[in-house]
Amino acid sequence: MNNAIGVVECKNVSKGIVVTDEMLKSAGIFLLSSGSVCPGKYVTVVGGELSAIRASVERAAIIAEDGLIDTFVIGNLGRNVLEAVSGAVDVKTKRSLGIIETFTAASAIEAADAAVKSGYIELIEVRLARGMAGKCFVTLTGDVSDVRAAVEAGAKLAAENGVLINTEVIANPHEELWDSIL
Repeated sequence: MNNAIGVVECKNVSKGIVVTDEMLKSAGIFLLSSGSVCPGKYVTVVGGELSAIRASVERAAIIAEDGLIDTFVIGNLGRNVLEAVSGAVDVKTKRSLGIIETFTAASAIEAADAAVKSGYIELIEVRLARGMAGKCFVTLTGDVSDVRAAVEAGAKLAAENGVLINTEVIANPHEELWDSIL
């Protein structure tokens, strides 16, 4: 079952490309996303079997040396996290809106995973640092109490790593705001 994800975030583009190449030479993984993000960082996201992803991320950390910002592996990824990272989630019901903003791509994905596992919410998007000076954010929707719990769960992980920027919950977002988000 390919329900695992690994992320490697490097300080510079050239090292990130080398790391990604080495990761892809590992058996049992597939590339979900790879590219430069602001401010000159490089983020690689891979999926596949848990053991293969672990080996690939461990190898990446060795190759990245002091160019490494952050890594993580999640073995039992929460529902729709992969889709939200890809920007492909189809939100059926617009309810309250939760936002978790972080400094690293890895922390945003971890926050999204924790949020999904904390209660009944729908992920909208996990935006990874493109055009935002390296910042990332997670948006989600659900009943107000579930959204608050999800935002708290995701924010707790980011705060523990010192990369939480801010969180917000909007109980009843305006329809035009929804149009701009979806």
